[in-house]
Amino acid sequence: MTDFEFLLRIGAALVLGAAIGLERQWRQRMAGLRTNALVAVGAALFVALTALADQDASPTRMAAQVVSGIGFLGAGVIMREGLTIRGLNTAATLWCAAAVGVLSGSGAYLFAGLGAAAILLANILLRPLANVVNRCPTRRTEAVRYYIVVVCTCESEQHIRTLLLQILNSSAVKLRSLHSEDQDDPRKVEVRAQVSCESDCDRVLEQAVSRLSLESAVSAIRWELVDGGGPEEEE
Repeated sequence: MTDFEFLLRIGAALVLGAAIGLERQWRQRMAGLRTNALVAVGAALFVALTALADQDASPTRMAAQVVSGIGFLGAGVIMREGLTIRGLNTAATLWCAAAVGVLSGSGAYLFAGLGAAAILLANILLRPLANVVNRCPTRRTEAVRYYIVVVCTCESEQHIRTLLLQILNSSAVKLRSLHSEDQDDPRKVEVRAQVSCESDCDRVLEQAVSRLSLESAVSAIRWELVDGGGPEEEE
């Protein structure tokens, strides 16, 4: 390797690493222009060393060592603040800058330039898209279970159970269980239905409670979360 070729490889790593770091510096991240430029130059120097050494030196083996070393550097910019983890994107950018440095150090200038362009596009163009996705409401996939509890007279128990089945079957909730329990007052019985749904079904439950409360035989009615959430009661 000639001196000019060596300078060309190191210069390419410096320019491309600085371009990658400029975006990080503009966003005032921990690892900015100088850090990314130094990472790219350092990776290029290690890979270029194999061309200056004897024939037994392997560029791929040296590149693997560079990747391992960058892992420790990237871990230093990752911080945890409560439940929030910061610095993952900056650490990934450092890792990518090292890859660009490896390509520059091996003389693959075109691929190094394409890699640097891809890194910049990912950090600049994908950021607005990620913000849009983060603002989108996530759909709850875990089913939430509720109780609907109705206290009515013993004579109207069968009618209330039938009416409750009709109301629930025509809604988005899924009936899981339906049973009756005796009360201290021998003239009354408690009908308890357990339902589940995969989305917010407060409106459906309120409609069911409102409809059942119109029955003259119903003395109390409420719905509540199975896990012990606050009940909504209408008496």
